[in-house]
Amino acid sequence: MDYIKEYRQFVSSYYFNEAVRITVGIILPSVILNFFGMLEIGLIASLGAMAVSAADIPGPIRERRNGMLAALALIFFTDLITGFTHTNQLVTAVLILGLSFSLSMLGVYNARTNAIGFAGLLIMVLTLYHKATGWNVVLDGIYLLCGGVWYIGLSLALHGVRPYKVIQQALGDSIISIADYLKTRSYFYNEGVNYDKTYKNLMLQQQKVQDKQILVREMLFKSRNIVKSTTLTGRGLLVIFVETVDLFEKANATFYNYESMHQRFDGSNILPHFQRVILGMVDELYEIGVSVQEGRRSKVSRNLNDELRELKQHFENFVNTHRNAENLEALINMRKIMQSIEDMILRIYTLHHYTRYDRKEVKEYRLADNYESFIEKTDLDSDLIRENLTLQSNTFRHALRLSLAMTLGYITAILLKLEYSYWILLTTLVILKPTYSVTKQRNYQRVMGTVIGALGGIGLLFLLQTSTGRFTAMVVLMIATYSFMRTRYLVSVTFMTAYVLILFFLLDSRNFHVVIENRILDTLIGSVIAFLATYIIPSWEKKQVNSYMATALEKTRVYFETVSSAYVKNEPPPDYKLSRKEAFVAQANLSGTFSRMLSEPKSKQKNIKKIHQFVVMIFTINSHIATLAHYSRQLAAKYRTYNFLPTIENTLHELENTAGILSDEEVQQPAAHSDSQSLKMAVKELLEKRRHEIQQGLRDTETKVTLGELKPIIDQFLLISRASGDLNKLAEEITGFKNTGETEKARQESLSAAK
Repeated sequence: MDYIKEYRQFVSSYYFNEAVRITVGIILPSVILNFFGMLEIGLIASLGAMAVSAADIPGPIRERRNGMLAALALIFFTDLITGFTHTNQLVTAVLILGLSFSLSMLGVYNARTNAIGFAGLLIMVLTLYHKATGWNVVLDGIYLLCGGVWYIGLSLALHGVRPYKVIQQALGDSIISIADYLKTRSYFYNEGVNYDKTYKNLMLQQQKVQDKQILVREMLFKSRNIVKSTTLTGRGLLVIFVETVDLFEKANATFYNYESMHQRFDGSNILPHFQRVILGMVDELYEIGVSVQEGRRSKVSRNLNDELRELKQHFENFVNTHRNAENLEALINMRKIMQSIEDMILRIYTLHHYTRYDRKEVKEYRLADNYESFIEKTDLDSDLIRENLTLQSNTFRHALRLSLAMTLGYITAILLKLEYSYWILLTTLVILKPTYSVTKQRNYQRVMGTVIGALGGIGLLFLLQTSTGRFTAMVVLMIATYSFMRTRYLVSVTFMTAYVLILFFLLDSRNFHVVIENRILDTLIGSVIAFLATYIIPSWEKKQVNSYMATALEKTRVYFETVSSAYVKNEPPPDYKLSRKEAFVAQANLSGTFSRMLSEPKSKQKNIKKIHQFVVMIFTINSHIATLAHYSRQLAAKYRTYNFLPTIENTLHELENTAGILSDEEVQQPAAHSDSQSLKMAVKELLEKRRHEIQQGLRDTETKVTLGELKPIIDQFLLISRASGDLNKLAEEITGFKNTGETEKARQESLSAAK
């Protein structure tokens, strides 16, 4: 492992910078007011800063500011309501039930409104512990406001000083995620590769890339000062982002039958050469990503060009040695991989160049007029809440589940007379998530992190004997906590427990052992309640997976229709980038749903193997479409023919029908017959002609050029058509759909023609 690279990536990341900002925002009010003998007021102000920081999630600065202001107003009113009602246990239980439900329902809009609701619930829980009365309730609310205002001022001031920094960090992070994706793809070149495991990891990596690209897209396209910016930095970030999206499409397009390649070429040492160059590309993308995060020019390595030159020479020698009539098709496919790698390396060096923010090239770049179509509109219509007040809504089920669990936690704390009862509610609030799999994972990590963190905190207290040393350790642990909060929850909880214990020791060292015992006990109780709640009102992925599959199919159908039209219509090719984005996002959502399904009880994993095949097939089809899109730029006009039309129409029909089966809608009659024979015959004739030329010793001929260009295009159409028919059959098996004899016969005829 390159520790220097890992260190640079960590300290330049958004997560570390966010952690430092949050830590400073929380600690400073307490430190400053403690200097004037007002530590208690300082602690309340710090709580206000902490609650507002929960709503300060990445995004356009306008949305960040509005989110923090909304959280500020919410925590003030939540504190007042909770403060004036906590003296009556029955009223408090009703309040917990009502607030937990209503604030959780805010998640129906987006992640930011969900974070605002969480901030309100956090203050509700902490106010129950503080238990102020009378006029002090209002004073505490004012102190919370002051702390929140302080944090908002700090966050906005840092943005004003470095307006592009957050976007640079998010963009750099998305480039690094593309590198991780390519690294996972490189495992396909390992001899004895586990295909199922690699596909699963690849789809998880793709979901991460999509999530991070969506975030960057929102930050760039929703910030008019970026879109309309004439500054080198603003325009440069736009150019780099668009180039990385195209690079990711190219990475998706380089998808071939790796199993067949291993069967033919294992032991020949050619596949490890390909893998070595791909890993070199990964290193270059890491360098570019970290450099963008740091806001500096990336360092170009000559090693990659040298490795590419060596691979090309080795590949040509390999082709000359292994060229024969039987290997012809396999070698053509391998040459396409070679060309794809060359193209991606060129794009990587282009990205290196763009990190220089060259004035001429950056200013000449023009953003597409329809860029607003690529971002999700934020709709806070109250009708959306009403529409989701049904058990069919995951948000409603989660809100109901959380409100019951929080109320049960409060009642349990009263019955057991627990001194630090708010930890039960806090544990339940943090652990309980809308999906079973995430709740299960959080549950385990919360308990393990609490135990490990408690032991680590005690160890630090024994090692550090001075208050200064302990305070410094607490600050470092806080930074570590918030650095890993969004990425590694177990690590975050471990550091959090340690810093909380040190904090309580500094505040009251005499009752420290009670704090440890109660924290562990309350965490266990809260974890049990959260876990049980997932079974009381469950939200199993099997009830949602058909909808995600149907959506993915529909988006894939539109993507294919847009790209394939360039091969049959004699008109300017349509812009397929919007349909590409929607298809990849829908595919990532389906992949995420399937991954969560794997963590659910076995009894809830109905048709799991077939669903896995379905997910992999959608992934494969989108990769083939991306390959078609890549070829269309140079070759669609050259090889445009209506011979593609029957296969295109049959494929669209199959995809539409499969989506109808999954959505339990009326299914149309399949296309009567799809004649793909003309495409197959064209390829067959070219292959025979080329084999004859090889036997005659002819190397560079017009047939070789045509075969190298046309065969991959036809292959993509035929593979997509075959896969769409297989998807139809899978959908029938998953849903139990029964075709009538006549319909089934027609479909089989259609499939046999495509195959």
